[in-house]
Amino acid sequence: MPTTFSTLLIFAAAAFCEIAGCFAFWAWLRLSKSALWLLPGSVSLLLFALLLTLAPSDLAGRAYAAYGGLYITASLVWLWAIEGHPPDRWDLSGSALALAGALVILFAPRAA
Repeated sequence: MPTTFSTLLIFAAAAFCEIAGCFAFWAWLRLSKSALWLLPGSVSLLLFALLLTLAPSDLAGRAYAAYGGLYITASLVWLWAIEGHPPDRWDLSGSALALAGALVILFAPRAA
């Protein structure tokens, strides 16, 4: 069974790949960047899908739900680090709630 740290690392890597891949499409369509942005974007989205299969859950839906909390937080980090807009207190509050929910979903004791 993976540790909490390795699980969070998997989710963080998956989030980075998903956000980077989606941002490549955003850049192409919304920022008028070259269609060549779609190549690394597509590879990044493929890596995202592969990484998410490493999540320690027997059920895909539960893994995706838990991942969602970390994705929200990672998106706000992207907003700040890449797009140059710091999250406001409402962003941070929502992110904290989403992370708490993800931890409950992922690490709560389950009946056999």
